[in-house]
Amino acid sequence: MSSELLAGEITQLRVARIQEYGYFLTNGYEDVLLHKRESKNHYEENDNVKVFLYHDHEGRLSATETMPLVTLDSFSILKVVEVKHSLGVFVDVGIQKDMLLSKDDLPYDWATWPAIGDELYCGLKLDKKQRLFADLSKFEEIQELSVNAPAECKNAEVEGLVFRLLDDGVSILTGEGYLAYLHKDEMKEPVRLGQRLTMRITFVREDGRVNVSTRPLVKEARLEDSDRLLSYMMERDGEMPFTDKSDPEAIKKEFNISKAAFKRAMGKLLKEKKVEQKDGYTFIKS
Repeated sequence: MSSELLAGEITQLRVARIQEYGYFLTNGYEDVLLHKRESKNHYEENDNVKVFLYHDHEGRLSATETMPLVTLDSFSILKVVEVKHSLGVFVDVGIQKDMLLSKDDLPYDWATWPAIGDELYCGLKLDKKQRLFADLSKFEEIQELSVNAPAECKNAEVEGLVFRLLDDGVSILTGEGYLAYLHKDEMKEPVRLGQRLTMRITFVREDGRVNVSTRPLVKEARLEDSDRLLSYMMERDGEMPFTDKSDPEAIKKEFNISKAAFKRAMGKLLKEKKVEQKDGYTFIKS
């Protein structure tokens, strides 16, 4: 048995002595406290106890009989319970103390950080000072969980967890186990690391991975966008300084949709005779 007790270990230790507030456990070289609130049983001296070692809120090595959801050699889906931009995010690992995922392991942009309630594929790791941290799972680890998607699942609706941010999109593992790629142009709105998304499969690749979109189908989008334009005009006395000839950049800035999507939505409203256009304005027909 090693003479050094390390955080992150699951190990069997002997009760060396008993105090009112807990048990001091030993491996024969070093002692650690198992507080009574972390103990599940009553012990006598020389009893053996299986414990998980971690650092308490004051940085002291401590023991608990509660086994964590993850270890130094495993990973799982962990829930984010706290966000501190100065430190990182804290995840629930199943013991009394939540584990920090350092800001050094998170994206530079806070807007893409996980929010409270989001979920991350994480394990545990020790830094150079033997401090215990949460550790984001690597792509290769998550890839081992995946299965190939069948060709017939194209256009199917799936739900998945964002586990990696890329320059032009994100990687997702769906509930079915498909590795999915969501390009930024196919995002209805920006997404976060650890966010759960509902998506539509747009393409099944030969390697069994899929491309997905959070945008609605064109027909659904046209209905949705036309309703938005009507609401926009209603809030502005039934008019707006935009038509299907307006500048694409101005349309994108105001409505966050492309000129083509704007024209489709406007075409629907014109066809239904709900609006009319004149002198660079669109009006709701009375």
